[in-house]
Amino acid sequence: MVQKYKGFRAKTRKKLAQKPRYRPAITKFLQEFDLGQKVVISIEPSSHSGLPHPIFKGKVGEVVGKRGRCYLVEVLDGKKLKKVIVAPEHLKPLK
Repeated sequence: MVQKYKGFRAKTRKKLAQKPRYRPAITKFLQEFDLGQKVVISIEPSSHSGLPHPIFKGKVGEVVGKRGRCYLVEVLDGKKLKKVIVAPEHLKPLK
């Protein structure tokens, strides 16, 4: 028998946990990125819009486009190049 799918945030209790009474800065939601800029996907658990799949947590990618408020990021997943749509609050610029 096939196992039942348990949802998008399944098995992420520790991975997407947040400190009590933590509020992200508003500038995190308003940050902008240039095309070709390298970014790190760091998931912000308090915001559910534009949330990438937890598989991509901590991956480094390159911004290749913009879709409305979100960014199109190319990430290397194993040997495959994947495009992920991510909101700016879930991204950090790579220094």
